[in-house]
Parts: sequence; C-alpha cells; structure tokens
Amino acid sequence: MLPPRGGLLWLGLVLGSVGSAALGSSATDALNVLLIIVDDLRPSLGCYGDKLIRSPNMDQLASRSLLFQNAFAQQAVCAPSRVSLLTGRRPDTTRLYDFNSYWRAHSGNFSTIPQYFKENGYVTMSVGKVFHPGVSSNHSDDSPYSWSLPPYHPSSEKYENTKTCRGPDGELHANLLCPVDVADVPEGTLPDKQSTEQAIRLLGKMKTSASPFFLAVGYHKPHIPFRYPKEFQKLYPLENITLAPDPQVPAGLPPVAYNPWMDIRQREDVQALNLSVPYGPIPADFQRKIRQSYFACVSYLDTQVGHLLSALDDLQLASSTIVVLTSDHGWALGEHGEWAKYSNFDVTTRVPLVFYVPGRTAPLPAAGDKLFPYLDPFDSISESVEPGRQAGDLVELLSLFPTLAGLAGLPVPPRCPIPSFHVELCREGRNLLKHFQVRDSEEDPYIRGNPRELVAYSQYPRPADSPQWNSDKPSLKDIKVMGYSIRTVDYRYTVWVGFNPREFLANFSDVHAGELYFVASDPWQDHNMYNDSQGGALPRSLTP
Repeated sequence: MLPPRGGLLWLGLVLGSVGSAALGSSATDALNVLLIIVDDLRPSLGCYGDKLIRSPNMDQLASRSLLFQNAFAQQAVCAPSRVSLLTGRRPDTTRLYDFNSYWRAHSGNFSTIPQYFKENGYVTMSVGKVFHPGVSSNHSDDSPYSWSLPPYHPSSEKYENTKTCRGPDGELHANLLCPVDVADVPEGTLPDKQSTEQAIRLLGKMKTSASPFFLAVGYHKPHIPFRYPKEFQKLYPLENITLAPDPQVPAGLPPVAYNPWMDIRQREDVQALNLSVPYGPIPADFQRKIRQSYFACVSYLDTQVGHLLSALDDLQLASSTIVVLTSDHGWALGEHGEWAKYSNFDVTTRVPLVFYVPGRTAPLPAAGDKLFPYLDPFDSISESVEPGRQAGDLVELLSLFPTLAGLAGLPVPPRCPIPSFHVELCREGRNLLKHFQVRDSEEDPYIRGNPRELVAYSQYPRPADSPQWNSDKPSLKDIKVMGYSIRTVDYRYTVWVGFNPREFLANFSDVHAGELYFVASDPWQDHNMYNDSQGGALPRSLTP
C-alpha cells in the first residue's frame, strides 16, 4: 500500500518523465478519464427507476450522461468480471473463472484498458478496488503494466472482515449487518472514505499536469459485510422495506442453477439464525434488515461519488474529463430465495452503466457553473433530477474497452480473431460509439437500434449438479459444469453443460439442465419454460 503523500511524490516523478513527447501537440486536447467501478452494485438507483433508493449524486451524474438500461456483466463474481471488463475478453478467453490465476501467465498477455491509455501517453492511476487483489492481478493490481504509479489501497480495508460490528449484546462481532459509528472504528475512517480522499488528492495534482490522466476509483460498498456509517440506516426505516417480489425458490429452478450464498452464512449474525443448507430460508424480518443495510450502503456510496464529482467540478476538470460509472456485477436481495451474486439471473448480471462525455452527453458548463454540485441524500427537499439520455439496447461490459478508447480519441482496438490467445491487443465487445452521436433534442430520449439483433452473454461455473459448499466459488480444478446464458430483449436462455477444466472445454452435447424465461411475461425469471420448449416452443433464434 502506498501512503497518500508518497503517492503524490511518486506522481510528481511520473509526470516529469512522461513529458509532452509521448503525446505531441494533441496533449492539451485529450480528454481525461475517471472510471468509477463499484463492487456488487445492482441498478437499484433512482436513475434506474427505483423510487425507494436515495442516490441523488449518481442520479445527477446520470442526468448529464448516457445511461444504458440493459448492461450485463460476463460473470457474476469479482475477479473474473473485473479481468474480463478491463481486458475486453470473455472469461473463456481469460480462462479465469475463480480467483486463482493471473491471465498474463495462464492465458495470454492481454492488454488492459489502463495499459492502453498508458501506452498512449496518459498517466494512469488506481485507487481502491479496481482489479481484484491477489493472484488474479499478480498481487500487484497488474503493475507495472496497467499503472503509471503504484496502486493505492486504503489502510482501513484490512478491518472489513474483522470484529468491528457492535451487536445488541454490546460486544464486537464479524457480522453481515454492520452499521458503525465511524469515530469508534479502527483508524476512525472507512475504506471508501479514504479512497475518495486519495482520488481527490490525485485530481488536484493532475489539474496542473500537461499530460491527460486515466483515474480508476474502485469502491467497496455495497459489498459485504454491510459496514457503513450508521446514520444512513435512518434513510430506510424497516417499516418501508419490503421483501423481494419473488422470495421463494422457484419450483422449476434446476438445482445446478441455485447458489447457496455460503459467504453470508459465515457471518456471525447469520450463523445465529441456524439456517438450513442450501435453501434456507432466511426469516422475513432478517431479510428486511439485509435489504435495509444494502440500500443504506448504496446511499453511503452515493455520498462518496458525490464528493468525488464535486471535486472534479471545483478543480475545473468536468469539462475535460469523461466519467464512467459501472459495477462488476449485481447482487440478489432475496429474489429466487437467493442472496449474493454467483448466478446467471438478471439480478446478478445486470449492472449500471453510465457515461458522461463533455459536450456530447451534456453541454459544456459555462464559466462559474457547476455540473456536479454535491447533493445530500438526507435533504428531504432535494430537487428531483431530470433523467438524461438513455439507451435500451442490450450491451455487455466487454464494450467498455473499445467505447472508452473511441470516446477519448484513441484508435479503437480491432476485433479479436478466434482464437485470440496470441493477440495482445484486441477486443471481443461491440463498440458503442454510435450511441454518442449528437441527436436532435426533440428526438425520443431512448436511443434505439434493432433490439432483436442484440445479445448479452454471461456464464457461471459449478462443481456439481446440486448445491454444495463450494457451488458459489468453485476452484478451476473442481468445475464440472458451466452455465452459458444468453440474454436477448425477449428472453433469458441458459444451458448447463459438462466442462473439462484441464482443457477449458465445454461439451454442449452433455446438457445437465436448462432454463428459459420470457422477459415480457416473467420479468423476475421465476417460471422456467425450458422443458416445455423441448416440445417445440423454442424461440426461433435458439433453434439450430
């Protein structure tokens, strides 16, 4: 971990070494990039139509941005999703389905988004959880390839899973639900607060730089444990918290598709419930408390995003900086009787995806005007924010690489050949630049292509056909089944097939189970029509 002052000293050395030679005369015209990656954030935000959630700062960002309504992650677990979106390659190409390998050594020396910007003259910086720490990023957050200076991790993150949650008994516990008095926790702060402070320091340093910057900020919340300032709980009185619309395990759900949420079972307050494995269920009153704490974490996160964007404004960088807000995957809050991620359902694969591009998604601010003034989620009189432009097309997080490159004026990496293990720089995702063309202000704010031509793919591994202790996060050697999922505008279709982890090969002749849900009639994906489809009702686009 690099201390804040050391980070700024190092940055000064980096800026001195970059110089203008790498960028030529276009340095002053290049757009900066602020990439905000949130951990486990589903689209439970006001800008996505959730009327309960208080997220005024992210809503304000969305009002000046292009918001993608139907963006999907390629695997609903941290390390595989982050490596996939940051390299622009699918998990079957990175060959990372767990947390235990580094793609450059295990699969191919694939370039990353920050690496590409760095090689094109940008100063690239990482704050918080951008890559998943550990083996999957070579215990270095992919340094030195991706970053111009050592990545910053907040010192207080080491307390996240320790006994810092005061329970009703007055003792400290390692709980799932962990509202805290920040003054009482170790170091008197929380990781996301520290990340915001460090990111603002770096922005201040970059304001006077001749080089453009690429700053990635990774926020931990709403990842478990739900450890957040306790005052945010007041925004969500328990009497206002409902259960998920479908809290029961669907009758037609194949056992292989179910994730038994083993990680939250390890928390002391959940252990005290003596839940049956694998299906639970969690008592209704505790379900409401989980949902309350998740929502409170989202509002806490919103304040951090708000402070960061307000600083961007104060430093007069908002007119020269692309801002992207997204998440590595969603999180189930009781839907299908499931909690956490680890599945192929919409609630775990669908993510927020918002692009602010100066002069394209919103007019450049006039002198003295602020685009992103800080908004207090506790302010009951806060003005409602008008939605910005929205795109209804299905898109994948894979598209982040080519789209960011194009928006910044860099050459868009070419499409990957098949196979592409030997190709360092290419992309498997579509370029979304067409959505950012300036349009008539009277045109429908929803940007439409031909939605039935668009598909988003996700996948998830399992060690067995029935839920067991390692079903959520199987190691590569234990993977026996892979669930490949296709999401279209009309349906979600998933087929669970045999998988050989030594050869990285799926056997589509060895079908273990299937799922088929029709979006219009079954938006929550509770009524599996797969067995009916085998009698001839399969959608035309799924037939051989």
